[in-house]
Amino acid sequence: MNIVVLTGSPHRNGTTSVLTEEFIKGAESKGHNVFRFDAAFHDIHPCQGCDACGMNGPCVQKDDIESDLIMRLVNADLIALITPVYYWHVSAQLKTCIDRFYARTGRISGKQSVLLAAAGSNLDWTMECLNKYYATLSSYMRCQNRGTVFAPNCKTRAEILKTNYPQAAYDLGYKL
Repeated sequence: MNIVVLTGSPHRNGTTSVLTEEFIKGAESKGHNVFRFDAAFHDIHPCQGCDACGMNGPCVQKDDIESDLIMRLVNADLIALITPVYYWHVSAQLKTCIDRFYARTGRISGKQSVLLAAAGSNLDWTMECLNKYYATLSSYMRCQNRGTVFAPNCKTRAEILKTNYPQAAYDLGYKL
């Protein structure tokens, strides 16, 4: 299986990095091919809504999404979205990539997908908005949800390493 991992954290060694590393270890241990795109460390630009792509590309933006990511998404079997939770949603970096799915909507639709997210908040409803957004995105893109790992109350790498969330991320990658 070809897996594209999209991360949205601007922290190289934070909580979502732990989830990402463990998910990839699990997936690779089963022989899957994984490509990782850390959105915060690439030259990416938001969709301009110009519709020049006609939802079938190419995008007028000549950045790393168009040159390195988008065709990998087209050729992927599964897309893994991994993000910190910022104001009850995916990070801006990840949202920028998701918005740019527009340029190849028909060719990206119908994939399998997973969502992994870490949040500093421990409120009961911390992941509700994110979960609803993911369900809506999956429905629109006709993606088969293969699972989620939500890690609330994990503000730091040290905190998340004391939980079962890294193992849950590994297990999710392994069971694919």
